[in-house]
Amino acid sequence: MIQRKTALNGVVIYQSDRLAHLGVPHAFSTRLGGVSDGAFTSLNLGNPAGQPMQDSTENIVENYRRLHEAIGCESRTRYFAHQVHGACVIDPATAAQTDSMHGGVEIGKADAIICDDPNALLSIRVADCVPILMASHDGNRVAAVHAGWRGVVLGAATETLKQFDRPSDVFITIGPSISLDAFEVGLEVLAEFQQVFGDHTPYQNSASDKSKAYIDLREALRLQLVDAGVPNDQIEVSDRCTVRDADEFFSHRRDNGLTGRMAAVIGVKT
Repeated sequence: MIQRKTALNGVVIYQSDRLAHLGVPHAFSTRLGGVSDGAFTSLNLGNPAGQPMQDSTENIVENYRRLHEAIGCESRTRYFAHQVHGACVIDPATAAQTDSMHGGVEIGKADAIICDDPNALLSIRVADCVPILMASHDGNRVAAVHAGWRGVVLGAATETLKQFDRPSDVFITIGPSISLDAFEVGLEVLAEFQQVFGDHTPYQNSASDKSKAYIDLREALRLQLVDAGVPNDQIEVSDRCTVRDADEFFSHRRDNGLTGRMAAVIGVKT
């Protein structure tokens, strides 16, 4: 079960009971419990690209500090990637460190990060795209994956799964993201999914516009992961929608690009 929790410092997060049982520190952040204001109220963890309004570095650093504190990972080094809507998987142990920002270390262009380092905390940022956290059955290897629609089509989640010894031993939590009801796309995007999923494409036609359809990204990911060998009962899927649940989440689509970022973070077991 994925549950909403409020940490002692006021940060509101979602966590998986299953990952917690493995001893794996992790969180899907919300927009609640931070220091930012305006469009970035309040636990903002990243700035929107191409927007004249930006949150301060000081605010973002403090917000990350609070998130780390909320899950007991104050001493861990947070690693993140320059996300490019692809399917590349990167490991901090073998990647070149390219930059330090917002209290973390950037390690290159990728949309998934995996490691077995007990001193690391892996992080990906989202504002409608799907965050996915993975852990081996013993909690000694973990991954964080960012999957927009391009990442789903390219197989970001299944490419990450290949970095584990056995898919059947991996526990996966698919976090809050844009939902089927909110993810309206053109028929050209639907065609991309149909090339990958065929008759199993999780979509609905728009009732009002024949040139539009709605796609269920989370269900698409679940189908891919099951097909790759993960037992269905080892995959948890959030029912929270970043577009609908505006009191809890930032949303790029709802707010026309002027919005903050949430993060999904995970580390190997304590």
